[in-house]
Amino acid sequence: MLKLEGSLVALITPMKKDGEIDEEAVRKLVEFHIQNGTHGLVPCGTTGESATMSHAEHKRMIDIVVDQVNGRLPIIAGTGSNSTREALDLTKHAEKAGCDAALLITPYYNKPTQRGLIYHFTTIANETNIPMVLYNVPSRTGVNMEASTTLELAKHKNIVAVKEASGNLGQIMDIIAGAPSDFVVLSGDDSLSYSIFTLGGKGVISVIANVAPRLMASFLNNLIQGNFKKALEEHYKLLPLFKVLFIETNPAPCKKAAQLMKLAGIENWSLRSPMIEPTPENTEKIRAVLQKLNLL
Repeated sequence: MLKLEGSLVALITPMKKDGEIDEEAVRKLVEFHIQNGTHGLVPCGTTGESATMSHAEHKRMIDIVVDQVNGRLPIIAGTGSNSTREALDLTKHAEKAGCDAALLITPYYNKPTQRGLIYHFTTIANETNIPMVLYNVPSRTGVNMEASTTLELAKHKNIVAVKEASGNLGQIMDIIAGAPSDFVVLSGDDSLSYSIFTLGGKGVISVIANVAPRLMASFLNNLIQGNFKKALEEHYKLLPLFKVLFIETNPAPCKKAAQLMKLAGIENWSLRSPMIEPTPENTEKIRAVLQKLNLL
């Protein structure tokens, strides 16, 4: 049975200077997370730069992760698109590849109505059997999926969870209060993980877990075990990292941190244009936080 809880990492994608995906490094990154206690992997999300991947690259990335994990961790593949047809194609591929679930962002730029969102996600859920995790991040997409819309979609047997990154705790509480008992709410914002978990959420799809997987796994393990005092201490310990890795648009700061850390022994942390490296000033701020947390 699929268990969506804990620290689920929104994987950054190792890329060479020419922008090509470093497949060997992807495999090393998977092993790094397994060794450091991450509870699940989310390839091809926004943090993985899916918006600049071709569909062939997207599918290949999913295949590599599935092959390397070999059943050792849950895999929630990002398969969303602003086109229902494209999202359906990617979701079908994730299902065929053997992923445990698919993460589908609300269609971006189009700004569909709430009825349009219901139609989009229901169409995909009706034509696949893979468990679906909805993803609401209005700051990136231009459209907010309202609580009533999420609750309507939660009635579908294939729609099992939502990654909520609206930053609106009132909306998130409405979802938790009104959803079926087996519907999972995951934080889409590292800094709100503690709050959302204590309100009834089950975990986080995390950017910070990329560079601090052991710290994030400990933080979420303490939440899961009800050690809220210890978890709160860890929250405040991690808070500077929560902030600095969003000092510029994600995933640029996170990839810079990975580069500074020589994360998992990987050197290829280039970004795809139009994403560019953080400024020297912000790079030093990232370095300082990493040093304080003994991550360098």
